[in-house]
Amino acid sequence: MESIISEVDVKNVTPIKNKRLFWTNRRREAAVGLFFVAPEFLGILLLGVFPLFFSLYLSFTEWNLVGGISAIHFIGLDNYRELLHDGKLLFSLKNNAIYTLVTVPIGMALGFILAVLINSAVYLKEYFKVVFFIPYIATGVAVATIFTALFHPSRGPVNHFLMQIGISNPPKWLGSTDYALWAIIIVAIWMQIGYNIVIYMAGLTNIPEDLYESAQIDGASWMQRLVKITLPMLGPTTFFLSITSIVASFKVFDLIAFLTQGGPNNATNVLVYYIYEEGFKNFRMGYASALSWVLFLIIAVVTSITWRLQKKQF
Repeated sequence: MESIISEVDVKNVTPIKNKRLFWTNRRREAAVGLFFVAPEFLGILLLGVFPLFFSLYLSFTEWNLVGGISAIHFIGLDNYRELLHDGKLLFSLKNNAIYTLVTVPIGMALGFILAVLINSAVYLKEYFKVVFFIPYIATGVAVATIFTALFHPSRGPVNHFLMQIGISNPPKWLGSTDYALWAIIIVAIWMQIGYNIVIYMAGLTNIPEDLYESAQIDGASWMQRLVKITLPMLGPTTFFLSITSIVASFKVFDLIAFLTQGGPNNATNVLVYYIYEEGFKNFRMGYASALSWVLFLIIAVVTSITWRLQKKQF
């Protein structure tokens, strides 16, 4: 009888639930992580996301920057209609295309050749990497100041050298509508080579030496090893450099601003400098925002095409 009662009592007893604390160890760790991430997240919102959508809104408005926020007037698609008939925009896009099509392939090719030579046949590799990388980390103002003196039409060392080798009438370089853009292209390639060398040398170190040894045993020449092993193995590195170089070429500004200010006669005006002129010289922030979105779409399309080509190739 007692056993039956005890069994019934045990069945009818409701278990006492332990009170769970809200601040568990897991939640404390998550809160600490959010606390450290919050400044970065707020910075992205304030300096990245908000300007992006605000510029999209401004592209549909007319806004004189001097007039303040109250001067913003919604005008719909008028800015984009004006883009279709803007001859200066087409001229800037043409200059940008020439700049990109010359600086990107030549800079990558020179970077690859020098990286292979330094990696295979030169002592003091780290020293040469630093020497070639210094122009890339130098400020645009310093580089522009140096090349302004170098390209001086009458006193510059470049024209002095050209006259010494028999060219009696050397180019005016930065003062010529025919040569100003090419002078900037030369400076840009000189600045970018160091970055390309460092990236390519990092890729070369990841290629197994066994592949070269096996190919050499099979009788492959140095050029055959370069074409059959080095180039295919550096495919992802080349793709990375092509994307970053193309994007950087469409964002060129500092060299233009300090060397030529878009001149002479708009011969070196590119899209980013044109955006700067419209926004901060002519105070047409709405039209400058529309130009900015044109630049965004161009970069997106070029990057997408390059990405698709990379997938097909690799």
